[in-house]
Amino acid sequence: MTQDGRIDFLYLNEQDMIDAGVLNMQECINVMEDVFGILSTEDYRMGGRENNSHGMVVSFPDEPEHKSMPANGPDRRFCAMPAYLGGEYRIAGCKWYGSNFDNKDKNLPRSILTMNLNDADTGAPLAFMSANLLSAWRTGAIPGVGVRYLAKPDSKVVAVLGAGAIGSSTAIALLLEAKNAEVFKIYDVDESQSQILKEDLEEKFPNVSIQIVHSIEDAVRETDILNLATSGEANPKIESEWIKPGALIIGSSSGNFDPDFVINNVRLVVDNWKMYEEVKYEDVYPYNTLEMGVLGRLFLDWIHEDRMTSDIIMNVGDIIKGNVQARENDDDIIIFALGGQPLYDIAWGYQVYQNALEKDIGTKLNLWETAFQAR
Repeated sequence: MTQDGRIDFLYLNEQDMIDAGVLNMQECINVMEDVFGILSTEDYRMGGRENNSHGMVVSFPDEPEHKSMPANGPDRRFCAMPAYLGGEYRIAGCKWYGSNFDNKDKNLPRSILTMNLNDADTGAPLAFMSANLLSAWRTGAIPGVGVRYLAKPDSKVVAVLGAGAIGSSTAIALLLEAKNAEVFKIYDVDESQSQILKEDLEEKFPNVSIQIVHSIEDAVRETDILNLATSGEANPKIESEWIKPGALIIGSSSGNFDPDFVINNVRLVVDNWKMYEEVKYEDVYPYNTLEMGVLGRLFLDWIHEDRMTSDIIMNVGDIIKGNVQARENDDDIIIFALGGQPLYDIAWGYQVYQNALEKDIGTKLNLWETAFQAR
């Protein structure tokens, strides 16, 4: 919003975001599909040496020298995630957040997020928005894209490990795309979270049997579509014999798998392999990247250990575009590993911003009437 040197931008608080449609999961799934198509054409930029960095992280030492400095802890960090997305979006932006697992003791979410959108030519701000729901819904929507292109159409049993914010948004996306689902299983170490999700899904999907299960094994066995959405340092062990032939396993978080089984028996799909390769240039991520809680980085470990090579890894955008085939037969097991990219947030944020402009939602704020140096 610029005119004669004046810059205005739109502020959207959380209720504004809701009113502008941030919780419209079907629309979000479609936007995420668009993003993967743009990724396959490489019409984007992120940070880092090769323009594929997830973001820049500020972390803390276990024993800080300075009394006032925060100490390391579960999910304790700050992160800036800048990017430019081309295609029909042609928008720049940055997601910024602070994260601390101990926030739950203060009745706060683990991560507190905001999002900036900027004009791709001038750099002027277009919007500043609350981004917790934005991030949670785009994270949930991506498994929906995975179901659309990677799951067997007759999948009847769906499950989530983790019933927190990401598991809850993902559950909606999974059931929107798994058109023949009959059973949905929920496992969380906190059964009260499972109960909350169960009641919500029963209201939204009355024709699906929503079941709380009491072990990881119960969630995995006989399941056609499984989503991992655990938080903190959780790293659920998935035994190979539990996995059903033909299953789709989606890693919104991490999981502990037998590498030999996966490398020799599972087809590996990621959101953007170049983003994972960028880790090699980022000292903040040491070897044993599984500690970062991102399943796709586990593949880097296996490559580092000479267990596999990257040529067996497929990008989901190439599958969507028809350049490669997801399955060779119905018994193929697929792991779809997600790493999280600011491109998703920018795309969904831009769509919600457009909705807000159309519906006259939000607060218009002024950055300046005329830039000081131009006076």
